[in-house]
Amino acid sequence: MTTTIHQSATTGFFDLHITGLGYLNRIREVKPKRGEAFWACDIAALNGPADDVGYTRFDCRISGREAEALVKRCRQAVYQGRKVLVGFKLGDLWADTFVYAKGDKAGQTGVSLKARLLFISWIKVNGEMVYQAPRRDEQGAGNDSHAGSAEPPEAGNGYAAAHAGEAAGSFDSPAMH
Repeated sequence: MTTTIHQSATTGFFDLHITGLGYLNRIREVKPKRGEAFWACDIAALNGPADDVGYTRFDCRISGREAEALVKRCRQAVYQGRKVLVGFKLGDLWADTFVYAKGDKAGQTGVSLKARLLFISWIKVNGEMVYQAPRRDEQGAGNDSHAGSAEPPEAGNGYAAAHAGEAAGSFDSPAMH
C-alpha cells in the first residue's frame, strides 16, 4: 500500500490517499434510517512481503459514479466465490469502534477501518484482467500525478490493452470466465 499526501492549492485541503491492491468482499447497498442509501464494500488489502502476505480490511463507502458502477459489475462474481482483485485508491480514512455482539469475542471492543473508495484502476477476476482504467494525461490528473501506482506489472497485457476503459456490462459474462 502507498499513502500519498498532497495539498490542493485551490481548496486548501490536505488529502490523504491510500493506494494498493486487494480483494473485494461484501458488496452491498446500505439503507440508513436517516439519509440516503449508498453502496459499500469491504476490501482486504494485501500488504507485507510477497512470500508472507498480510491483509488489512477496509470497510468502504463507494464514492463516485464510476467506482460504484465498477463495483456493482463485480457483485455477482464476488457472491459466486470468484476472486475479484482490484487496484484501488481510498480517501478519508477513519477508525470506528464497536462491540462484538456474538461469537468468541462477544462483549469485546473491536475496531473497523473505514474509508471512501475513490477510484479503481484495474480489476482481475480469478486472475484474468477484465478492466483497466484509461490512462490519465497530466492535465486531467491535476495534482494527482501517479505517486505510487497500484497497477501490477501484467496490467499492460494484451487483454487489458485491447479492452482498456471498458465500463459497460457485467464481469460475469461467459467471455470473462
